[in-house]
Amino acid sequence: MLPKLSGFIARSSFNFTVFASITAFFTYMCFYPFRRAYTAATYEELAFWGVQFKILIITAQVLGFAVSKGLGIKYVSEMLPQNRSRNLLVMVSLSWSGYFFFALTPAPYNLIFIFLASLPLGMVYGTILGFLEGRKTTDLLVAVLTASFILGSGFAKSIGAWVMKDLEISQFWMPFVAGAIMIIPFGICTWLMGQIPPPTEADKEHRTERKPMQKADRKAFLREFALSMTIFVVSYVLLTTFREFRDNFTPEIWKLLGYGNNSSIFTQTETPIAITVLLMMAAMRWVQNNDRAFTIIQSLMLAGGVLIGVSTLLFQQAFLSPIVWLTMLGLGVYMAYAMCNSLYFERMIAAFKKSGTVGFLITYADYYAYSGSIAVLFYKNYFQKSINYLEFFIVLSYCISGVYVLLVALSMWNLRVKRRAAME
Repeated sequence: MLPKLSGFIARSSFNFTVFASITAFFTYMCFYPFRRAYTAATYEELAFWGVQFKILIITAQVLGFAVSKGLGIKYVSEMLPQNRSRNLLVMVSLSWSGYFFFALTPAPYNLIFIFLASLPLGMVYGTILGFLEGRKTTDLLVAVLTASFILGSGFAKSIGAWVMKDLEISQFWMPFVAGAIMIIPFGICTWLMGQIPPPTEADKEHRTERKPMQKADRKAFLREFALSMTIFVVSYVLLTTFREFRDNFTPEIWKLLGYGNNSSIFTQTETPIAITVLLMMAAMRWVQNNDRAFTIIQSLMLAGGVLIGVSTLLFQQAFLSPIVWLTMLGLGVYMAYAMCNSLYFERMIAAFKKSGTVGFLITYADYYAYSGSIAVLFYKNYFQKSINYLEFFIVLSYCISGVYVLLVALSMWNLRVKRRAAME
């Protein structure tokens, strides 16, 4: 089977693109229930130390992710290509075992196992990205990968809701059972990812060669782009915080809007978002000039930030229904997040002709980003108790939209000045 598969992939660039994009899509889709299935539960009647149990669970996971991203700065950037498939399966298997002990241990002591289950997961995205970066078709491949994590959030919640409702599994056992359903499909997908061939010489010439980055390489890159990376990381922290809040508390927001009994609403609203963002990102495939592509990507990030605020205003003025509002707002979030999550660094490295890995840069940014999620959760719990999740979400939408747009505009100006100086 293996020689036939290798022959099929090598036969044409079209075959390679189809195989790599489909494999990446399903790998990340199968991963997402390990990441998000637990958010389908509300744990409404549980609270400890004056904090809702769901907030404690999300905080434990975010802490695990933050530590994982810190570890990933080293391990993802230094990981050898031939070890990626094996490492992906190890990461997810360790996480799955953590959910088993979460179910067995009484609350709140089981929070430690949410932390441990999350500890390997923060390195999954950067590892998968390593298979796809540095190619002439990377824009299209990453577009498909991005569509998987947009759809993945709704898919994971739908799996979690189905496990609790149809299989009558408790909300504590649900994350483990959801993982049991997905572990074999994920293993098959990771094996298929390992069959993706390395970048060609033409790929290396167009997008620069992507090599593992040692500590000295990472420091040199961050030193050269210190101001740009600082502005980017701050804006990315804000955007990731908002995305995390939206994803984690979507069930509560839909319930307040009157859609609490519709378990398919998650996938229903995320699908048009995924398709639209996929088309936008895939279209970047035809922008061959890396400098021009980098400018377009930053402009789309700006547009996404604007859409978050404008759609919320139109909803409050009763021009948009709840479904249209959350779909448009989600489109704004993912227009910005998808572009700055991977394509931003892919084209930045190519435009400035640097040797490095996108996996390192996005893991570095994620490391700081998840700390913002914890701050927002505790601010809501301790200082905004009287405001429900919907009202808080609306206020947060305006704040994130305004500040994010300002920071992205500042970053665009700074990088344009740096680019011009480099060309002189």
